[in-house]
Amino acid sequence: MTSKSRRSFLATAAGATAMGMMNWAEGIPLFRIPVASAASTLPAPSRFPTFLRLYQQAYQNWSEQITVERVWTCAPANAREVVALVNWAYQNGYRLRPKGMSHNWSPVLLPNGSDVSKIILVDTTRLTSVRVDARGQVKSVTAGAGTLMARVLEELEARGLGFAAIPAPGDITVGGLLAIGAHGTAVPARGETRTPGQTYGSLSNLILSITAVVWDGSRNEYVLRTFQRNDPDIRAFLVHLGRAFITEVTLQVGANARLRCQSWYDIPARVVFAPPASAGPHSMAALTEKAGRVEAIWFPFTSVPWIKVWSLAPEKPWISRHVRKPYNYGFANSITQEQSECIEQINAGATFLTPLLANIFTGAAGAGLIASGTWDLWGWSKDVLLYAKATTLRVAALGLAIVTARENLQRVVSEVYAEYSRAITAYQLKGQFPMSAPLEIRITGLDHARDVQIPGAQSPLLSVARPRPDHPEWDTCVWINMLTIPKMPHANEFYAEMERWIWTNFSGSYATVRPEWSKGWAHTDTGAWSNQAVLSGAIPDTFRAGQARGDDWDTAIAILDGYDPHRIFANPFLDTLLT
Repeated sequence: MTSKSRRSFLATAAGATAMGMMNWAEGIPLFRIPVASAASTLPAPSRFPTFLRLYQQAYQNWSEQITVERVWTCAPANAREVVALVNWAYQNGYRLRPKGMSHNWSPVLLPNGSDVSKIILVDTTRLTSVRVDARGQVKSVTAGAGTLMARVLEELEARGLGFAAIPAPGDITVGGLLAIGAHGTAVPARGETRTPGQTYGSLSNLILSITAVVWDGSRNEYVLRTFQRNDPDIRAFLVHLGRAFITEVTLQVGANARLRCQSWYDIPARVVFAPPASAGPHSMAALTEKAGRVEAIWFPFTSVPWIKVWSLAPEKPWISRHVRKPYNYGFANSITQEQSECIEQINAGATFLTPLLANIFTGAAGAGLIASGTWDLWGWSKDVLLYAKATTLRVAALGLAIVTARENLQRVVSEVYAEYSRAITAYQLKGQFPMSAPLEIRITGLDHARDVQIPGAQSPLLSVARPRPDHPEWDTCVWINMLTIPKMPHANEFYAEMERWIWTNFSGSYATVRPEWSKGWAHTDTGAWSNQAVLSGAIPDTFRAGQARGDDWDTAIAILDGYDPHRIFANPFLDTLLT
C-alpha cells in the first residue's frame, strides 16, 4: 500500500496501543486499533456485542493485490459467540466475512474498493478445537474452522492417520481451505489401490459433516445446524466460496503413509512437456503413471523445471534422507540478496532483467537441493508434502483447472506448455516480460462421492474437481498456475490472452475448464475477476454442463440463498458471481 490514504492512516495509527505491521509468518494483521481508540477512523457499530473485542485493521490478500485499508474486525472464541454476532449483524444491517490466514488471491473474502461501512471481518483463528476418532471403521478428525492444517496433520500423524494429498502450506485454516476446495497433487499410480478413508480429489470430498450458522425462519434468527454428508443440502456447503459461515467440520481420514519425494533438476522442459507422440519415460504422464504424485515448477526463459515426484515407500530407500519435520526446502522459502536486488530493479522498470531473474531462481533451487541434501527425502506424509512457508515469494496467479481423461494428461500439459512458450516469446520480441515467476502444474483425481464412507454421500456442487456424469471417462484434473511478480507490466494482457486460449482450446468432448477458486481468473486487460462474460457466462455454464437439473450451479446458489436469505455472508463480488 503506497497511497496517500494509507500514509495518513499509518500516521494516525502510529500511537495506537495495538498497532503492528503485518507478520505473514504469524498471520498478524497490518494494524490493530481498538474501537475506543482516538486513532479509529471508522464510525463504531452501534449496540455491538460487549463480549467481543472490536478493533480496526487493514486487510490484504496473499499476493497483496487486494488491499482494504481499514475494516472492523473481531475474533469470536466459540460457536455461540459466532451465532450471537451473526444475529447482531442481521438486526443491524451488517455483513460478516469469515477470515482465516488470508492465504488467498481471489476476492471471495473482500474485493478491492469495498465499502466496508457495513462489513465486519470475523477472524476465525480462535475456533481451534481438534478431536480425532480413530476407533471405528470410519476414522475421522473434527476441527474448528480456524484450526491450522499443520496442527490437524500433527494430531493425525500421532494416531497413524493422514491424507493422501494436501496443499503445500500448513499455515492455512481448515475452514479456508474447504471453502474453496483446496487440493494437493495425487492420482493412483500404476497398480495403486485407494486407501479407505482417502480420496484423490480435493479435501472437500473428505467432509463427513459440517456445522454452519444458518437462518431458521420459524425462530426468525440464525442458528447452528449440523449437516451430514448424506443430506442433500450439504452439497452447497462442501465448497461454498465464503457464502456461508462454517464453525466446525468433520473429515474422514485414512491410514498414514510413508512417502519418498525425489526432486529432478536435469530433465529438459521440452521432454517433460513433450507432445504425446514423442513423450518418453520422463514425460509428465509417464512420471504420473509410475508414482501418481507429481508437481512441475518451470520458470520461463529457462530450460529445466523443478520436478517433484512423491511415491509410496513403506520402507526407507537406502539413498533417501529421512526427514522428521516439514518445510525442508529452506532455499525456496526465502529471498536471497541477489534475487531481491534483481526484483527491485525489475520493479523500478528494468523488466528486461526478467530472464536473468528466472535463471537466478532456477539456479538457486538446483544448488539448494544439492547443498541442503533435499533432492531425495523420505518420511511421513506431512513431512514431505508440506513445503511452502509464508516467507516465500509473493506472486500474482492465473489459476485454472482442466478436467479431462487421464489418457489425455500429456496432451493437456504439452498444449499448455507450447502455447505459454509461444506467448512468452511473442511478448519478448516486443520487449515485454509479463511473466517473472513459474508455471506450476499439479494433477489430481476428481471428487467422487463413492470415496466417502457414508451411504448416500452427496457430491460438492461447486467443486472444481466435480465429475461430469456425461463424461465418465474424465477422471483427472490438471491444475495450471501461471505466476508472476505483482504489477508486472503487461501481465494482465498476458493473462487475459492465455485465459481466452485455455477456455477455447479445452472444450467439447476433449476436456472442460473451471476456475481455481483461490487464484486469479476472469481476466481482462485491466485485471483479474473483471471479465463479466466469464463471471456470468463461462463459469456458471461449466458448473451446469453435464449435471442433472437440480444438481448444478443454480442448485448450489438456491441452497446457499435459502440458508442465508439476508445475505449476511456475502460481499459485492459474490453478489455478482453467485447469482
